[in-house]
Amino acid sequence: MKKYLITILIAAMALCFTACGSGGSGDSAESADGSTLIYGSNDYTRINPAIDEHGEINLLIFDGLMGHNEKNEVVPALAESYDLDKDTNTYTFHLREGVTWHDGEPFTANDVRFTIEAIMNPDNESEIFSNYEDIEKIEVIDDQTVSFQLKDPNVAFLEYMTIGILPAHLLEGKDMQSDEYFRAPVGTGPYKFEAWDEGQSITLAKNEDYWGGAPNIDTVIFKIVVDDNAKALQLQSGELNLAQVTPKDAQTFAGDDAYTIYHMETSDYRGIMYNFNNPFWQENKALIHAIDRAVDRDAMVESVLLGEGIPAFGALARNEYNDAKAGQVDYDPAEAKKLIEAEGWSLGDDGIYEKDGQKLSFTINCKEGDQVRADLAAIACQNLQDIGVDANYEVRSEIDWENQEAFLIGWGSPFDADDHTYKVFGTDKGNNYSYYSNPAVDEALTKARQTADPKERQKYYSDFQQALAEDPAYTFFCYVDVNYVSNLPIQGITTDTILGHHGVGIFWNVKEWTIDAE
Repeated sequence: MKKYLITILIAAMALCFTACGSGGSGDSAESADGSTLIYGSNDYTRINPAIDEHGEINLLIFDGLMGHNEKNEVVPALAESYDLDKDTNTYTFHLREGVTWHDGEPFTANDVRFTIEAIMNPDNESEIFSNYEDIEKIEVIDDQTVSFQLKDPNVAFLEYMTIGILPAHLLEGKDMQSDEYFRAPVGTGPYKFEAWDEGQSITLAKNEDYWGGAPNIDTVIFKIVVDDNAKALQLQSGELNLAQVTPKDAQTFAGDDAYTIYHMETSDYRGIMYNFNNPFWQENKALIHAIDRAVDRDAMVESVLLGEGIPAFGALARNEYNDAKAGQVDYDPAEAKKLIEAEGWSLGDDGIYEKDGQKLSFTINCKEGDQVRADLAAIACQNLQDIGVDANYEVRSEIDWENQEAFLIGWGSPFDADDHTYKVFGTDKGNNYSYYSNPAVDEALTKARQTADPKERQKYYSDFQQALAEDPAYTFFCYVDVNYVSNLPIQGITTDTILGHHGVGIFWNVKEWTIDAE
């Protein structure tokens, strides 16, 4: 199951890169009247918010019971209000009346129950099932009311009710991994699915009957452009109107009045994920402390990100519960060598450490298509080579997750601190792709989600960060900010909103966007 989930994650994060043509989906002239937005998107294999966590197109097609505002706070969406009975840990949601699916059928509480039960069903192998493991009972009280009883308090529960709800009338009894619905989805969101030209584009049309009011932009085309350099070129040619570009490419648009650059912070970090299922790290886990001190994070931020990011020492740097002291280490190659030697390694004649006839050597895998990750891996490997570690990186089209030694990971969430910690670092949780296990981490994360008191949560998240620093799962490198570039005058993009993994989240208020017609 673990290997399967990781494979799906990569597809959903759009790291499963495939070749695509450069033409076909329109140009800037077609958007001059403000009716169409052509967005440079990575590819999709399916659109399924219940199974795949990452997918920026989800925000346009689907709604959750709750949603997010500009500050990433949880606010009502399909649920008009909710009640919490603290004695029984029961949340009762009161749904908006008159909401319909894109096919005209009424949205009801049964759709909510169906979606969450589908996520919780282990046969469906949802990568987000850990978010809902506290649910003991789901009760449909009537068409407009549904309740969830939890076995323990979970203050992040409202956060997880932002998941896109699926239509029971179209999916009951269907395969939640492969049904054709996920290639032509029906939601309740501000945009309706219209067409999918495989490898080329996904076209969405505005939902005139949207409960929150019809969007201003008539059509949004997700044009598939999997190569970062190609996105920049197609912005220049007018084949795209909006795209996320690399820091290097963003500089080519600076100072040109024909383009607008939206620089946005993210909670998206990069680093080395160690595979503790691999014998090398089972035997040499202590070496991670040396690696933490050997990598030059400042050089990574300056040379790869061109200053658009910050050094990373943990998973919560851009969260209210971050403990800035936990995990902080200096770039100190000399100290790194001392830590290696303390584990019984000696420098060989070739300048590489060895012990018991074994060279200190490992490989960091990178998924092809992400030049920033490859560049970060190159710096890390050079840093490690400089101190006597034969570290190398390989860019691969396929990853052997079970047997690899390490991976250049990207992760992070701008929402509740429970998100992307409990399920990433908790033992046997849904996104724990490193096979990491630490009882102190498990205890701190569990206690943190069970208390609403900010001071207590801060203590538990500090405990978590300290435990993770003492027994690292990753070597954190940096947080990667993003640049979106547009060749149209788009109004409504909120540049102060902190985005998530891969810059996902810019579309949170897409229905309010406008394109000023020329």
